[in-house]
Amino acid sequence: MAYPLTGRDNTGQRPLSIVGLFLIGLRVTAIGISLIISLPLHLLWRLFRLPSPWPRLFLKLVALNSGAIVKTRGKRLKQDVFYVSNHISWFDIPVIAGGTGCTFIAKDDIASWPVIGWLCRTNKTIFVSRTDRMKVSGQIGVIREAIEEKYPITVFPEGTTSDGLGLLPFKPSLFQAMIPPPKPIMVQPMLLRYGKATSEIAWVGDEPAADNAKRLFARIGIIQTTLYFLEPFDPADYGDRKAICAEAQRRIANALSAFQSGNPVV
Repeated sequence: MAYPLTGRDNTGQRPLSIVGLFLIGLRVTAIGISLIISLPLHLLWRLFRLPSPWPRLFLKLVALNSGAIVKTRGKRLKQDVFYVSNHISWFDIPVIAGGTGCTFIAKDDIASWPVIGWLCRTNKTIFVSRTDRMKVSGQIGVIREAIEEKYPITVFPEGTTSDGLGLLPFKPSLFQAMIPPPKPIMVQPMLLRYGKATSEIAWVGDEPAADNAKRLFARIGIIQTTLYFLEPFDPADYGDRKAICAEAQRRIANALSAFQSGNPVV
């Protein structure tokens, strides 16, 4: 069900109804309470040098409080894995991190975002520049070091968000970290789908992040969200970063096409 709106303002946007404003307030409050509870516990775990489950739990609660019911399909690799996913919205991050405990490779401008940037750093996000080729080259080493850790990593090789109905061209630069792999590791393509809510979740064009979040938080109804874990492959079997990137895109594109034709492969 779409978010509740009524009328239009002078920008052509339809303003939120009282119900929509109430839902925004309720969800922001719930997320705030989740953060207040999770943050001290995370710091306590860090103090005793224990692996902290709290960033993952908090992000999972962000998705749940926003209306997402997340299901998984397929056999998910839990460590020594490099997830490759399509990218629809900023909301992908709490959905995927809450479901897998992974960290992300993200654009460096996100690091300066209020609250979101801090949360990303807490979740060990690896920030890279997608515009400065020299910076990307230097950060390949950082990615290789992260691969040495046990926790999984997710990359969005489209480099930006799409409408969820198709894929944008994948950018191969970050797959250089796999040439050669610093340790035995598998690449697992992943297809993220929001079902009928995709058009309402998608963050495309020049829409400000705050407007997209407001639209999402004001939405009535459940967001049926599914993470489809596709067949993994060994990057060592492919000759270079472009071949690895192309294989990941091929598998995700085939899975998306199969769903759109009514013949899901997972």
